[in-house]
Amino acid sequence: MAIRELAEMTWEEARDLDRTRAVAILPVGAVEAHGPHLPLGTDVIIAQAMAGSGAARIAAQGMPVVILPPLPFTAAPFGAGFAGTLSVTPSTVTALLVDLARELTRQGFAALAIANAHLDPAHRDALAAAELTARKERLLPVVCPDITQKPWVSRLTEEFKSGACHAGRYEGSIVLAARPDLVRDDVRKSLPPNPASLSSAIRDGKRTFEEAGGPRAYFGWPADATVEEGRSSVETLGAVLAEAVLGALAPGRAA
Repeated sequence: MAIRELAEMTWEEARDLDRTRAVAILPVGAVEAHGPHLPLGTDVIIAQAMAGSGAARIAAQGMPVVILPPLPFTAAPFGAGFAGTLSVTPSTVTALLVDLARELTRQGFAALAIANAHLDPAHRDALAAAELTARKERLLPVVCPDITQKPWVSRLTEEFKSGACHAGRYEGSIVLAARPDLVRDDVRKSLPPNPASLSSAIRDGKRTFEEAGGPRAYFGWPADATVEEGRSSVETLGAVLAEAVLGALAPGRAA
């Protein structure tokens, strides 16, 4: 079963798609500081890799898959103090996603899957609000597995589970695998570890990277990133997305 990029299709090709069985995948990231070694679009790169991996697994089950253009702008208040970070209000993100879900429902798609790689609490709340609104309005299923929560988090790397994983080994490895040309590798290899846990800082009420102990907007072990780990993480992210989508569409699942 083919995987298509919606923006590359004609309207007649979209018309002829078996939309009642088709899953639309939206990669979602942020334009946000990711240390001195990774690009501002790191989350978008990771989300697109996750979307591609998940699409392959969903298509292998015989379902058409359409990948939507990525959404690069979202709430990113943790990184707002760093040049280049572009943060928008959570309500804007929720409204956009709900409008998109309405449009996909109108056109008869089976589900909207969100491949999310941005973990700022304000952004995650915006996604959860969009999912809830879609359910209340009885729109198509909006499926966005939160990789920071069970059961998904246990399948990711030790650094990710530690919470010290912004622009560290986990994210650096994925960008090395997906877009090595955008990694400032000499800088990456020279960076000392920063084991401060973002998840712990969030629980303690911290609201910025600086408050959380990341004065250069990175956490974790960036020098230890590898292409092999990046490829493995992308496969895991794709499996999580596909399993969440297929579970949501399983016969007899309650709305």
